[in-house]
Amino acid sequence: MAAGSTYTPIATTTLGSAAASYTFSSIPSTYTDLVLVVAGTTSVNGEAILMQYNGDTATNYSFTYLYGTGSAAASGRQSSRAYAALNWGTAFSSTEQSNAIVSIQNYANSTTYKTCIARNNNPNGSSLAGTEAIVSLWRSTAAINSILVKSGSGNMNAGFTLTLYGIQAA
Repeated sequence: MAAGSTYTPIATTTLGSAAASYTFSSIPSTYTDLVLVVAGTTSVNGEAILMQYNGDTATNYSFTYLYGTGSAAASGRQSSRAYAALNWGTAFSSTEQSNAIVSIQNYANSTTYKTCIARNNNPNGSSLAGTEAIVSLWRSTAAINSILVKSGSGNMNAGFTLTLYGIQAA
């Protein structure tokens, strides 16, 4: 990052009860990039955490992932999806806190498709435990002004935290 760059908290929440989704709305366009940090457990063991921008539920998303478990590695690609993914090969746990950090580049630009890079970990002892890097593409030139974060099939449990940061001059 450029000298003087800062992470500015835009919004943060800790879920007081289980919820299937949470939306960051009215995201200002005054930053160059966004960083989303999520941490917690889910009601379904082996859960994916997903994102949709600006309420777009059409199949305008794709992603490529690479993950490792300590004893094996794998990669893959999903296209024509209705969401961007924070994890895919690894999964959020119902008993142990999992984390993901997502960098969303050039989110306010209205002339290019949007990309994000997510890094996540799952300390769970299941076969889906490990660490992962995943790159998602949203095939839209619209500036991002809202982000829906959702659990794939269950809920994000009470205590799940979601924080959105803006980055100046990245």
